[in-house]
Formats: sequence, structure tokens, C-alpha cells
Amino acid sequence: MKQDSVTETRGFANLPFTIVNDDGAAPALIICDHASRHIPEELEDLGLSEEQLSRHIAWDIGAGEVAGRLATLLDAPAVLCGTSRLVVDCNRPFGEASSIPESSDGVTVPGNAKLALSERQRRMDRYFHPYHDEIDRRIHGHDQQSQAPALISVHSFTPEMDGFQRPWHVGVLWDQDQRMATPVIRELRRDPDLLVGENEPYNGTNPPGYALHIHAADNNLPIAVFEIRQDLIDTAEGAERWAHILAQALTPALKRHLTRVSA
Repeated sequence: MKQDSVTETRGFANLPFTIVNDDGAAPALIICDHASRHIPEELEDLGLSEEQLSRHIAWDIGAGEVAGRLATLLDAPAVLCGTSRLVVDCNRPFGEASSIPESSDGVTVPGNAKLALSERQRRMDRYFHPYHDEIDRRIHGHDQQSQAPALISVHSFTPEMDGFQRPWHVGVLWDQDQRMATPVIRELRRDPDLLVGENEPYNGTNPPGYALHIHAADNNLPIAVFEIRQDLIDTAEGAERWAHILAQALTPALKRHLTRVSA
């Protein structure tokens, strides 16, 4: 990481999540599943070094910073996960092999080896469920006010993986529902200098993203899942720039969403 990089948050006061712009009025809810690299003290860093925990295996570098700034720009609340994806991945259904990984990108995670079912369940109860319960609470709170929110999920990806260079600046993922993805991609592509991936560098259908397939699909909510290349947002300046880029691309789609909801 660069010296002027965004803060490497080790946790949000040891909470399962933190809220940014709690009273945001926009018809949107921003979430960031991999905002933090915090490992609870009792897990003893899962047996990993500081250098390993600073890498993308522990968190989505820069994503939490972008999500928080985006919440302010859009005047929307944001729910940011407060624990590392290595403790339990809040973007994977329980039972998936990658939910509590024993290895990640070639790095063995000693603290996740041969976990008892009771420890897996404890992590779900302590970290996974409170985060997703808060998202559910806010979704249904909007419902009661006749303003079902659009979901905005922020992630980041490495410039290279398994020897493959990933040239995109940003990707937008979708599965069956394109209500948010298509207009947002269109807006992003108005900038000829941006290389925008559609279902790149990941596909919205695989692996099964929790926000996309549970929060959005089960509640019939439009969703935009962003993947931003990490080297573009690993400084405060980069995160600020990309929060503005996303806000500009999202604003027309959110206005249309609000019009449909109010009709």
C-alpha cells in the first residue's frame, strides 16, 4: 500500500458493522461486504502476518472508503461490514467453501483449518447475521415508507489474478435483473477514458453473491454491484474521485427508480 493510502481500518470499534450517513434520504442503500480487514482479538490474526492481512485476501482495498464517501454524495445510508472476509465472508452463503476459507490466493489461513461446526456457527451468529440483519432492517424500513431502496454494493478487485491482467477500471455485475446495471453501465461509458466491464472481472451469476441473490432478488430490489480496480482507489484521493464517478453514474438511475416507486 502507498504511504498516502486510505486508512487500513482494523475494525469499526469491534462491531459487526458501521453505519455512514444514518439518516440519508435517498431511495438507496449502500453496502460494502469487505470494507474491513479487522480480525477479532480472540482469533489471534488467524495465524497470519501483518503483511498478509494488508493484502486483498483480507478485505477489498479501498472499497469501504469509496462506499462511505458515496453515501455522503448521494445522501444515502451505508452499511459497512466490520470484520475481515477471512473471519467469515459476508458475500457468501453459509456452507460455501469460500465462506470461511482455509486458503486464499495461495495463502494458507491457519486459524480457519478444520473448524468445528460450532465455531463456524459462532462466527455466523457474531458477525455475519448482525450485518445482514441490519441490511434487512433498512430494506424493510424503507418498504414501510413506500420507498423500496435500490441496492448499491461496492467491491474492489486486483489488477492481476493468476497471471491474467485485468484491464477494466470498473465492472458492473448483474444476474437476472438489469434495472440498475444497464443504465449505470451506459452512464459510465459516456467517459471514453473509462474501460467498463459488464459482468467483469466476475460474473454476477457465479460465485453466488449474497447481496445480489438474497437481498436484491428475494425482495425484488434493483441493484448495482460495482467492482473497482484496487490500484485506482488505494489512496484517499483515488477513493474520492471514484465516489464522484459512481455518484454521477448512479444519479439518473436513482431518479428513475424514485419516479417508479412514487408512481
